[in-house]
Amino acid sequence: MADKSGPPHDRGAVLWDATSGPSRMLISSIDRWTSSLLADDGVDMPFMGNNESVNATIIARSDGILAGCAAVEHMLQIWAGGLQISWSHGEGRSISSGDEIAIIRGDKEAVLAMERTILNILGQLSGIATESKKWSSKAPGQIACTRKTIWGLLDKWAVHLGGGLTHRLSKQDAKMIKENDLAVMYPDIDGNGARISRYLSEVNIDECGAFLEVEVREEKEAIMAAFTWSERRMVDGCDRLVIMLDNFGPERCKSVADELSEMGLREHVVLEASGGILLANLEDWRECGLDVLSTSTINRGTTPVDLSMLIEN
Repeated sequence: MADKSGPPHDRGAVLWDATSGPSRMLISSIDRWTSSLLADDGVDMPFMGNNESVNATIIARSDGILAGCAAVEHMLQIWAGGLQISWSHGEGRSISSGDEIAIIRGDKEAVLAMERTILNILGQLSGIATESKKWSSKAPGQIACTRKTIWGLLDKWAVHLGGGLTHRLSKQDAKMIKENDLAVMYPDIDGNGARISRYLSEVNIDECGAFLEVEVREEKEAIMAAFTWSERRMVDGCDRLVIMLDNFGPERCKSVADELSEMGLREHVVLEASGGILLANLEDWRECGLDVLSTSTINRGTTPVDLSMLIEN
């Protein structure tokens, strides 16, 4: 890591607090996703709870990191207020095969109707948290997800619970400028490097959100961006610029990081790599001198944690 303050990609606190729980932003996302999942499963009205009461136990069938408890609680509160759930494991905690995760008590028809959606939510989000933990354990404070998500903010919440960085929570949360953006903004300027320099000289920092990031595809673009921003920082005292090295590979990334250090520009930027980052070659990336390694692998195509629900006879 080039700066002890860490990268600005850790936005998990905007979604979740270990003491107070989900933020309004996360609750809104939970509400949208759970309503859609239930509607797809044929549930379009809340359950009134007029049937026989039962107890049901949620049991882990594989190891992992538990995530999604708050989503299940919110869903039950809105759609099956008569059901009560008590957890024996908390959000973000390790679970092992055979562990009893929670007990649900209440109307049997509601339990049966909600069963699959409850398990789908917990399984999917726990799978993401588990994968995030696997990656972040090897590269603490460096692994970030992207906006390539399946369940939007829920994916990012699960990544956070697993110890990963959320990156931008939305397009508006932080400003990222890519080659297409620059081509549209500066059609009369030749060369992406010149466009980057022009943009960084003109951008209104107050309109950038949590941080400003620019994508580069060539070493010279990274150097031009860092140099332009170093001059901007001397005048305006702004935060570091995030430079995303797109599909550079570990060796090229190390070369850029070393050159920026030699030029005295490294302190002005956060270096992020994206593209081709795999768990199997993570050690190569960790040694190339970057601050952030962003990948959608930790939240897309992950294996859900296997869970089941058993109703007491």
